[in-house]
Amino acid sequence: MNRRSFLEKSSLALASGILAPNLSFSRNLKPISNVGLGLFTLPKSLGSDLTGTLKMISDIGYKELEFFGPYDFSVDSVKKSWDQMAGMLGISGSGYFGKSPKEMRAILDDLGLTAPSIHVDLETLQQNMEPLAEAAHIMGHKDVGIAMIPQELRPNLDGYKKMADVFNKIGEEANKNGLTYFYHNHGYGHSELEGEIPFQLLLDRTDKDLVKMEMDVFWFASAGADMIAYIKNNPGRFELFHLKDMSEKKTFANGGESMNDIMGMFPYLADAGTGVLDLCEIISVAQQNGGKHFFLEKDLASNPKVTLEDSFAFLSGKNGMC
Repeated sequence: MNRRSFLEKSSLALASGILAPNLSFSRNLKPISNVGLGLFTLPKSLGSDLTGTLKMISDIGYKELEFFGPYDFSVDSVKKSWDQMAGMLGISGSGYFGKSPKEMRAILDDLGLTAPSIHVDLETLQQNMEPLAEAAHIMGHKDVGIAMIPQELRPNLDGYKKMADVFNKIGEEANKNGLTYFYHNHGYGHSELEGEIPFQLLLDRTDKDLVKMEMDVFWFASAGADMIAYIKNNPGRFELFHLKDMSEKKTFANGGESMNDIMGMFPYLADAGTGVLDLCEIISVAQQNGGKHFFLEKDLASNPKVTLEDSFAFLSGKNGMC
């Protein structure tokens, strides 16, 4: 889909009320019964006290978890890169935090938690699908996906076209192994490139049954992308959601194409329900269009317990905000 066609569809959506804020969507909102948590919200706590942190998560009321890699089954090059970055961030663990899949599954079962999805890297998905799938089946993972496309693989529109082909192949292999592949967009690819919107190109060139999408509402907002239009125009495609808020309306300085641009948005991360995003409307529209899993994820939260408690009260409907 080119830029003109994309804008025409969005304009049509606006005319029909899809994009207008504060309409009847909130009135159709169902409380999220299986509120989830992306574990990159509190990696330091998990590294220092795994069982205690997981118990806190369960006690607050969260039901689903989304793990982040690397894992024992990840390719070595990714593990080495992670070790360098983790050291800079002060993070001491990832994946299953030193536990085997069986050991971690036992801990989750004892706490009444499940882990329907995980973030993995592109190389591991391409090279180590079988050991990944083996661990996934033990853990109960159904969805496996990447957090972002490495910058060097998307220098131009041709790079995005190649990635669409890669996504389809990964999706096919995942499907053969009883899994579903998804792509989490980190906000780049929403500005016109060579006459097209790269993210829309990925939607158009990938098989909707093999490649699902995880919408991170903060990063879509950072790109100035219309979340409601994307969800409504692609029913059944956005099955997973990362929910957090934005303290004030801000967009990327340079389209989110670099890590510096992405990191520049971190000061505007806010707990769910405390910022300017209309999360009630987004969740309601998502529920009506195939949304299945809703994870709180506030990257590297400075006060994890407060973030988890306040965000759960909002997302579960306990504070009556929606």
